[in-house]
Amino acid sequence: MDLQLKDKVVIVTGGAKGIGEGISRVLAAEGAIVVVVGRNEADNELLVNALTGEGKQAFPVAAELSDPVACEQAVKVVVAKYGRIDGLVNNAGVNDGVGLESGDYARFMESLHKNLVHYYLMAHHALPELKKSKGPIVNITSKTAETGQGNTSAYAAGNGGRNALTREWAVELLKYGIRVNAVVVAECWTPQYARWIHTLSNAEEMLKEITARIPLENRMTTAVEIANMTAFLLSERSSHTTGQLIHVDGGYVHLDRALANA
Repeated sequence: MDLQLKDKVVIVTGGAKGIGEGISRVLAAEGAIVVVVGRNEADNELLVNALTGEGKQAFPVAAELSDPVACEQAVKVVVAKYGRIDGLVNNAGVNDGVGLESGDYARFMESLHKNLVHYYLMAHHALPELKKSKGPIVNITSKTAETGQGNTSAYAAGNGGRNALTREWAVELLKYGIRVNAVVVAECWTPQYARWIHTLSNAEEMLKEITARIPLENRMTTAVEIANMTAFLLSERSSHTTGQLIHVDGGYVHLDRALANA
């Protein structure tokens, strides 16, 4: 299916690693001009060089998105470079370990800036261009907002906020024809996930336990599967879809876990 994304300028925050890299690669394969925004300039350039070396279109923007000024500057760089923005993927964030017992006010607020505030700021600053292009917004969120995880109050709150903003913006931006949706991630295999699992003394046992709970095929979701849904939601092929929280999780959140062992 042609997603009709050729030459569309799409910002992907946190677009150089993990799920973000998967999204950047799929969008580039669809012919989009992918703007990879993230704090690590070397990571951004590494991916962009790989994509452009394959004949695809990509551009790096280094920005510490927890800094409100950097969010505004990142959008200005894109507009100066291309003169337009055709879509925004808010993806950057990090699970934090800021729990109710283990955290404090400063760390809680810091995590909200890392996981939620820049979603608002990137959309706010990109909005004038998105209104011109009727460019959609896709927010990448986590199942922790719905299921809880333990010892991650700030991250869970940030993801709850992402879900709420998805619905709120979908309402507010109806008059501009801008669609806003979210892709909800549960257990997705990324290099960061692999690093975490291998910090555990019983890594293999824990991995088997986690995948056994995923109803569809008892396996992790891949970054490409998240990316494919994201690309679809950015495309006109999903032209009447807005305000949706779409779970790409093998049934992890909503299906009876007993099915996994049926």
